[in-house]
Amino acid sequence: MPTNTAPTTLTDAAQSPTPPNGLPRRAMLAGTAAGAGAVAFGPRAAAGSNAATDPTLAAKAAKRRVRHFQHGVASGDPLPEAVLIWTRVTPHRKATPGSGKGPRVSVRWEVARDKKFRKIVRRGTFATSASRDHTVKVDVRGLEPEKWYYYRFVFRGQKSPVGRTRTAPAKHSVPDHLRFGVVSCTNLQAGYFTAYRALAQRTDLHAVLHLGDYLYEYAPGEYGYGNANVDVRPHDPPHEMVSLSDYRRRHAQYKSDPDLMALHRAYPWIITWDDHEVTNDQWKSGAENHQSDEGNYLKRRARAHRAYDEWMPVRMDGTARLRDGDRLFRRLRFGRLAEISMLDLRTYRSEQVNTAFPTPVPAAESEISDPDRSITGERQMAWLKQSLSRRDQQWKIIGNPVMIAPVTFAAVPDEVLAPINDVTGLLPDQGLPYNVDQWDGYTHDRREVFTHIKNHQIDGALFVTGDIHSGWACDLPFNRGSYPLGGSAGVEFVCSSITSNNLKDLLGAPRRTASIPVEQTILANNPHIKYLNFDDHGFSVLDITSKRAQFDWFIIGDRAEQNTSVTWTKSMATTAGSNTVHEVNKPVGA
Repeated sequence: MPTNTAPTTLTDAAQSPTPPNGLPRRAMLAGTAAGAGAVAFGPRAAAGSNAATDPTLAAKAAKRRVRHFQHGVASGDPLPEAVLIWTRVTPHRKATPGSGKGPRVSVRWEVARDKKFRKIVRRGTFATSASRDHTVKVDVRGLEPEKWYYYRFVFRGQKSPVGRTRTAPAKHSVPDHLRFGVVSCTNLQAGYFTAYRALAQRTDLHAVLHLGDYLYEYAPGEYGYGNANVDVRPHDPPHEMVSLSDYRRRHAQYKSDPDLMALHRAYPWIITWDDHEVTNDQWKSGAENHQSDEGNYLKRRARAHRAYDEWMPVRMDGTARLRDGDRLFRRLRFGRLAEISMLDLRTYRSEQVNTAFPTPVPAAESEISDPDRSITGERQMAWLKQSLSRRDQQWKIIGNPVMIAPVTFAAVPDEVLAPINDVTGLLPDQGLPYNVDQWDGYTHDRREVFTHIKNHQIDGALFVTGDIHSGWACDLPFNRGSYPLGGSAGVEFVCSSITSNNLKDLLGAPRRTASIPVEQTILANNPHIKYLNFDDHGFSVLDITSKRAQFDWFIIGDRAEQNTSVTWTKSMATTAGSNTVHEVNKPVGA
């Protein structure tokens, strides 16, 4: 079991500034003044002594120097001719994240075709201030489709780390393949982000899909490693995030993690949120983890969304500019091969059904299927059906924060469920869905999506999901009771969590022991579920071609250790036009 340690941060050496090209203006002026016999105004120093020749002065000068780019760089939402680039600048020591301190400053940005920036294709300046927590987010336009680019930022002579990004394929092109890293559920208190490091070390991806729970709201000691909630790395601020300053500081802490920074530098990200970016089990007017003494929930959510817009490389309301709107659902096209539709299943949803005892089962069942309840909201549902109906792209990839496949425990023996429910409190009475925070708690919406797919004879619906801290591969039956008769609306691949607790962690059981009978029983009673792993943490890789879509699961060793193993464990695929999944014997790429 791990002990509490301070959050990992980059060393000064990793962030030491690179001298700017050419001679700084201040040095030029000083040289001119000296040559003219003029007096140079500055710090008083002993004659014949300066920082260049005196090691003590040099060390003091280095100590005084502010590292302006402490939170790395990132890019996201690639389009054929555009991509977002992001950083945060620290203009002076007191201008820490969430402090509200620091002046308005201008930051230079550059985009080049080469990592040495000899072929700069776009450049400009960006004004930022404490009003946006000194974040910088630029929508760089005028780029070429399906190209790698390098980008950086410059402030007061210091250069940021260099990031690499890639534009999407041209509108009517047909790429040979697309390959994405797939991740979700990254709780810093529960372990190290080894999965991010492993993905950053790959050279064969085009982008990273993050399906939600990029960060967590909890205070130290509330939600950590295992059922004892040990803090591998305690959160900052050291309390639940509620204020705008809290959310900004927590984003800053996560973006100080070296493995997260490395993956942001390596690839553009395509991101959506789930619940923990605000607070646990949120819905449109409240949340399970929001109490009356924490103020107005909608104001809290607005603060969380504001910080998210500031700190994440995403287009909110279709723009990089900060504004009052918080629409996150959006489409990104990748030629004619695929289109990704990223859902927001928190902002517009109805409150979750209470299935806890003594709620009568018939009453809960009636509420779960109530057509007046929604997980998407009316506007997003219409948008989703439009996304599925678009014929220009072969694969309709849905970035889906919570599972859409139906799961029942109706025939699971009590002797299997009882010990798990005693510890976790997760499972409702027999006959009800085991997780009504998923689409299982909003069955009218799911039926509307599946019926739309069936009525319009849509092929290629591929739901890629996070949230549930486990790995799944499922067909999506039009009628679960008669499956496999009746066909499938598409397939769903679910990635595991990177660090957030799963079933074995909650039970405090060794890997592949207590969870096995549960997995076996679920698979036996839900034949549309083809793969299930309740125990392991890690990441996935999604590879798309015109013939098939393949999903690979990679698992990590002990997440409490910084240097742990990474192992491939399973690959599943769906053949184009089949709407069903099958196992394959090896992963793609590296």
